Amino acid sequence: MDWMLFLTFLAACGAAGATGSMFEPGKWYEGLDKPVWTPPGIVFPLVWITVYIAIAYAAMRIALLDGAGQALAFWAAQIAFNTLWSPVFFGLKRMRAAMAILCFLWVSVAATMFSFWVLDPVAGALFAPYLLWVSIAGALNFSVLRRNPQYA
Repeated sequence: MDWMLFLTFLAACGAAGATGSMFEPGKWYEGLDKPVWTPPGIVFPLVWITVYIAIAYAAMRIALLDGAGQALAFWAAQIAFNTLWSPVFFGLKRMRAAMAILCFLWVSVAATMFSFWVLDPVAGALFAPYLLWVSIAGALNFSVLRRNPQYA
């Protein structure tokens, strides 16, 4: 294991995660009409910490391989879209724009997972929980948008 490489990717994840703590849900989000299946607040940081460790480790594995350029470009795209979502949804309160970002995030996570899988099936598999979580987040974003059209 290349610890410096892992920590570099983990730092990128930490930067993305920092936007979530800078733009917290707060009272605005608490007051929105949300579906009954909305996960409790404590679930979000626990899932994100797990996902970030997994995708940083997966990226480290891929970065050590020849021919990893496109796969790592997809990784960079997904972490960029990940970083954008919280400021747009919670900061700007623009749910439709956040939904668009989530669609790009989902595609980039799927592309990363596939390209990682081709190079290293373990690294690809480490992205599966992330794709599931982004799918849940997308469904939640869409549901909250439909229930609160004033924030479209």
